[in-house]
Order: sequence, then C-alpha cells, then structure tokens
Amino acid sequence: MDDMVTTTLAPARPASTPSSARRPLDPAKFRDPMVTAKGERRAGVRLAALRTLWFNTGTLCNITCRNCYIESSPRNDRLAYLSLAEVTSYLDEIARDGLPTEEIGFTGGEPFMNPEIIAMLETCLARGFKALVLTNAMRPMQRLTAPLADLNRRLGAALTIRVSLDHYTREIHEAERGRRSWEKTIAGIEILAGHGFNLAVAGRANTGEDEATLRNGYAALFRNLGIAFHAQDPARLVLFPEMDARIDVPEITEACWGILHKSPDDVMCASSRMVVKRKGAARPAVIACTLLPYEPNSSSGRRSPTPRVRSCSIIRTAPSSASSAAPPAAAADAAIPSPRCRSPSTSTSMPPARQR
Repeated sequence: MDDMVTTTLAPARPASTPSSARRPLDPAKFRDPMVTAKGERRAGVRLAALRTLWFNTGTLCNITCRNCYIESSPRNDRLAYLSLAEVTSYLDEIARDGLPTEEIGFTGGEPFMNPEIIAMLETCLARGFKALVLTNAMRPMQRLTAPLADLNRRLGAALTIRVSLDHYTREIHEAERGRRSWEKTIAGIEILAGHGFNLAVAGRANTGEDEATLRNGYAALFRNLGIAFHAQDPARLVLFPEMDARIDVPEITEACWGILHKSPDDVMCASSRMVVKRKGAARPAVIACTLLPYEPNSSSGRRSPTPRVRSCSIIRTAPSSASSAAPPAAAADAAIPSPRCRSPSTSTSMPPARQR
C-alpha cells in the first residue's frame, strides 16, 4: 500500500441548506482504513508524480477565522515553524532524485509570520521552481513589503501570491475573519497590485450564489479598486466549497471512480505532498493529505534526505491517509472526492478544496 491514499466522497449540497436539515454523520462510517461500513473496498490514490511540494510554515496566524480547516490562530503552534535549512533539504532531495517537481507552495497559518519566509522563497525561485504563497495579506505580509517587492522585481515571474478574500463584500468576509479584517486585506491586495505581483484570490462558495454571480461580484470589486484582475480565470480566482465535518456523507469505494467519471490521477494527492513539523518533533514529516496535518497515521514519520538511511523520502510517504478513518468534511457544491482528501492549498493547475 505504499503511496496509497484512501478517500471519501462529498456529495453536492446547496451551500444554503441549513445544518439542522442535514443528517449527522453515521458513527459506523470511516472506522476501517481499507473497507467501508458496508464492507466494500475503499478507493485509493497512488502518488503518480510529485508535481507540487507544499510546506506548512507553521500554524501560527495573526487572526482566528470562524471556519479554518487547520484551526490556525495566534495561539495554535501545533505545527512549528519550518526552517530554511529544513526546506532546503527537501529541495536538495528533489534535485538528487530527479523528481518532476515544478511548483513549491507555502501555506500556514500565515506564512509571512515565519521569520525565514523571504529566504525560503528566494531559494525556491533561484532554483527554478514556481512558488505559490497563501496569505491573508494583512500586517505580517505588509511588514515585509520592501524585501518582498525586491524579490518580485528580481524573480517575480515565477511567484504567485494568493490572497484569502472570502467574498466580494465586507460583511461576509468579516463574518469569517473578524471585524476590521476587510480593510487590512484590501490594503494588502493594493500593495501587491501596486508592485506588480502575480496576484490570485481565494474565495468561498458558501453563500448560495452561483459561480457566475460570485465571479462577477469579484470582478466589480476589483474594477472599483482600479486593479486589473481576471476574475473569470479559475486559476486567478479559486472558489472553495465550504466544509462541514458534522454531516453525513457517503464513503467512496473503488466503484465510485466510474460513477463520478473521475480518475485517481484527478485527486490532488496523486501529484502533491506537504511537509509539516509537529510541535516537539525533532524533524519534519511528509504527509499525503494537506487537510490532515495532525493525524498521526497521515505521515511517513522520520525522513532523511539520504537514501541510505531507513526512512521515507518525499516520494515514498504516507502509506495511507487518515481520511479513511476519520469523519470527512462535506463540500457544499462538490460532486468530487471530499475536501478532506484535497488541499486548501494546491497547485493552480487543479482546483483545490480549501485555502487556509
């Protein structure tokens, strides 16, 4: 079962459906990592090729959001800050093993709170990788405007900054991220646009509006700000379905690939992995599912950049994801594998389920 990830199915549900109208999760589900409650073989996903490597720079964040998949906050340090040396060791492994990795992603927490984030980005970009940073664009990022702008001037063609802006209105955005968060994020977006960064936005599809309405709303916002932004481009404006771990969803079986007309290669964990460093751990671990950083069974454990050491390299990680043994989170508008086995943070080539 090396490199296999088990998965669950999130059915399509209107975002406006009240929680009280939904069935609670069946306690018989997600108990066995290999079979469903009905005894059917659970679907699995193998790592086909490592195209994107994610680094969770730490779970500390400057704000506490209402529905953060990783529970980031100013107090949550369950994932410690990664160091530049640790990041570099994985880049060295990619080079040593000739892995086909094209993109390095940074998520958190708030990545710009990590004291070595600029050096990490410079190292990745200088080695020829594309880099993607997920941020709320608030004060931690704004304090680094000068070095970040200098980096963008020199190496910015391969750098994308994706900002969490939950809705095109202040009221809905602040319902998730707190009072006065709107102005600070908009200010950060204006800074990025003013310095010519490759700008992307992550919004939420949790208001009951259809996709066209959401995209048109963001387009109008950016027009009013005087910022050129292609809101119709799904790589520039990524709309995430909402997740709710309390409601009942089907367990996905091997038969579901045909039912859904999907291939295992369509799932994010077929082409990506994430590096995390759990609090108190001596070294980082590599996990297959970016939404399960705290699950003990979701990682490879000890890992060394030296192939002679008995441990898992980047490409031989996470024998099975804990998403098979834990309640899934339901995606409001998705008829594809559950957000529990997709990332908040993902390559722009594949629509992800959730940003931080």
